[in-house]
Amino acid sequence: MHTNPLDETTWPDFAELVERHNGVFGGCWCMSFHAEGKERTERRSTKETRVREGRAHAALVYDGPKCVGWCQFGPTDELPRIKHQRAYLASLDVLPDWRITCFFVDRGHRRGGVASTALDGALREIARLGGGTVESYPEDAADRSVSSSFLYNGTVAMFERHGFERTRQLGKNHWVVTRTVAAAE
Repeated sequence: MHTNPLDETTWPDFAELVERHNGVFGGCWCMSFHAEGKERTERRSTKETRVREGRAHAALVYDGPKCVGWCQFGPTDELPRIKHQRAYLASLDVLPDWRITCFFVDRGHRRGGVASTALDGALREIARLGGGTVESYPEDAADRSVSSSFLYNGTVAMFERHGFERTRQLGKNHWVVTRTVAAAE
């Protein structure tokens, strides 16, 4: 498996994966965390416009030539909407430079390391784009049975394997995790 950034050249691969899964998460098209949210009726075209304008970031995972997953990331102003917003803002000190907001893995590739590969690709892209403080909001699935199809934020354990540290708890099972990524040379 390997990763490529989401851009106008990889848009068709991303779109094919999303269409193969009926728009993902009820037709979200990975718009829920953007300012527009998922209320817009033309999510596909809005996402495509964002990608073509460089206002949507993701690391796409490929198994050979086929896109099988992604990890969405972006600057805080690109992804202002997060789950558990009230709890998040109540204990906020400083906004991060980057947010990692969601993952999606093709049904046939779940539990095969795609999300971890996507996270690694996102961190490389963040380094290439200048680095900085990176934050995400994964679920602590330890000692619990959780369907992989509901782990759109990934797991705390996966983030910890990639050098993130728990910063504070959000809700019953979600955490803010943080890591600083150096700029690529």
